[in-house]
Amino acid sequence: MSLEQDVATARQALEALDRACASVTKHVGETVDARRLRGDLSRVRDDLDLMAGQQSYSAYEPFAGVYGDGDDEGFGGAGRTGR
Repeated sequence: MSLEQDVATARQALEALDRACASVTKHVGETVDARRLRGDLSRVRDDLDLMAGQQSYSAYEPFAGVYGDGDDEGFGGAGRTGR
């Protein structure tokens, strides 16, 4: 099978798992575990997108250009000295 076919098969299985998990969460309600399960399913979807070569929306970092080097220019930034 090709990558595209394998990813499509994995997505179908994930959708089936999502439906099954939705049935279970109806019994337990809106709990921390139910929210974590939805988050896990979302991360698997994102991972499949990445493996298939598609851009994942959750991988987008809106401030990457602003804070590209990770240096905090506030108090204690690189090259700062006390007065």
